[in-house]
Amino acid sequence: MVKLKGITWNHSRGYTSIVATSQRFMEINPNVEITWDKRSLQEFADYPIDELAEKYDLLVIDHPWAGFAADKGILLRLEKYLPKSYLQDQAENSVGKSFESYNFDGYQSALVIDAAAPVATYRPDLFEKENRPLPKTWEDLIELAKEKKVVYAGYPINNLMEFYMMCRTQDGYLFNGSEVVNQELGIQVLEQLRELASYCTDEMFDWEPISVYEAMSTRDDLFYCPFAYGYSNYSREGYAKNLLISTDLIELNGKKLISTLGGTGLAISNNCKKLDKAIDFVKYAASPDIQRTLYFENGGQPGHRKAWLDTEVNRRTHHFFKATLPALDRAYLRPRYSGYFHFQDHAGDLIRDYVRYGGKPDKVMDQLNNFYQESLQGERV
Repeated sequence: MVKLKGITWNHSRGYTSIVATSQRFMEINPNVEITWDKRSLQEFADYPIDELAEKYDLLVIDHPWAGFAADKGILLRLEKYLPKSYLQDQAENSVGKSFESYNFDGYQSALVIDAAAPVATYRPDLFEKENRPLPKTWEDLIELAKEKKVVYAGYPINNLMEFYMMCRTQDGYLFNGSEVVNQELGIQVLEQLRELASYCTDEMFDWEPISVYEAMSTRDDLFYCPFAYGYSNYSREGYAKNLLISTDLIELNGKKLISTLGGTGLAISNNCKKLDKAIDFVKYAASPDIQRTLYFENGGQPGHRKAWLDTEVNRRTHHFFKATLPALDRAYLRPRYSGYFHFQDHAGDLIRDYVRYGGKPDKVMDQLNNFYQESLQGERV
């Protein structure tokens, strides 16, 4: 019996999807046993993969780890084990830069099994009840927020992703080697986010996207989320008390918001002793047919583009995938250099505190730049 142990994250989208896929793989490979542990969404973003790779054969990971994994040689170089034709299909059917996100200087550390980026989400019944249109512009959003009907993810990591989004949309060049972004633009973005947050419930500063969607689908005071990592689960009949619909992002200064790429990849630890079956499973889980059927049907949010364009997948999610695909295709790809997580670990708290409580934005930018320079030293601190 070949036994493989995997680690994923604690949500239907991250857990039941991969468990169901593993179950079917085991049925057609009766000499294989795959078990899965799960960790919180925050641990998924933060927990060091070098420690996980010592305990697990299969890892569902976040793409900013790609540079660290390549630098330290933690994960299997999949390009050495997978057929070129298979990898070419994955690349050609990437959702936005999802496939590229796990390739660092030619080191393919994972295959995409889940694609995501912040998208706009709303309660259709509440908008219909009041016979009002959806916001189209930043100005529309502010007006709706003044009515206390807007919410978004205010957790530190999400504040950082929103900061990236607002900078990129307004033509800011991020991480140029000397500063995170132009000081003037960075201050402007902090003020824009602070203004929006001032009209929203203070609860959201402890909420990640799942908490936002749980609140929106159960309460009747939260009409609209302008940007949070999309979850197709809430657009499926029967998943939540009230249906949520997701769509593309609003415009700022005549330009669609450019959100920050997320999603997950399936990787193999370099410590794995049963490589043949682990590789077979990764190929199986990321394949287009499994992605659009078994993986999706069990709560997954596929990473393969053919699944995003599939008629049945879209029918069952009120067209979540086709409606939000433009946002993912233009999404910003975060830095992935080896020391990046030192910056991400500290910057989100700094931005959230300013957006929530105020302060001196120039000092915030100075601290962000300090964290950035420290991160360039190459080690996580």
